Amino acid sequence: MTLFMEALAWLFAPEQRMGANGIPNRLAEHLGYTALSLLIAAVIAIPIGWLIGHTGRGRQLAIGLSGAARALPSLGLITILALLMGLSEVPALIVLVVLAIPSILAGAYAGVEAVDPSTVDAARAVGMTEWQVLGKVEIPLGLPILIGGLRNAALQVVATATLAAYIGLGGLGRYIFSGLSTRNFEVMLGGAILVAVLALVLEGVFSLVQRMVAVPTR
Repeated sequence: MTLFMEALAWLFAPEQRMGANGIPNRLAEHLGYTALSLLIAAVIAIPIGWLIGHTGRGRQLAIGLSGAARALPSLGLITILALLMGLSEVPALIVLVVLAIPSILAGAYAGVEAVDPSTVDAARAVGMTEWQVLGKVEIPLGLPILIGGLRNAALQVVATATLAAYIGLGGLGRYIFSGLSTRNFEVMLGGAILVAVLALVLEGVFSLVQRMVAVPTR
């Protein structure tokens, strides 16, 4: 309990609100890594997922590759890429993108596949082309599941982005690793609390967006 109170005191100390090592700057770095990783992963995975869902082709390959990507050890991969490519944001971003792609890909093709076949048949019956069926029927109706995939990816990325500090980069993980190395456990716990709160906030935001895009059932 004392350690928790010390962590709260550290979090709300005035010096934590300013400077390069201040919480606002570290939070911005962490969100930056998360947002950029999700954006790159979405650009890669969403079109592929929609194509798989619409055509029904390549699903098993996508599942296999997604499973392999999920099995990769994030910390080990960051370390290997940092040794090969040097210390920069690139190794961390590559790992975060690889981590985010499986959830987004699954959300994209599962959303299209979940559309009622009779609805798709009706769209074709009124003369829609395959692109129109995909763009005007399958994508809008599958959007809630896609948002669910983005939500899962965001939670995985925001937690794993903490590891970026392991190779000397920024983000909220700096507090955890610096607190561990200097045995300032209140700093370490404070960093962990910040990551947890950020994950909960993102969970809430994506949950709200998912409800907003859901198609009313009545």
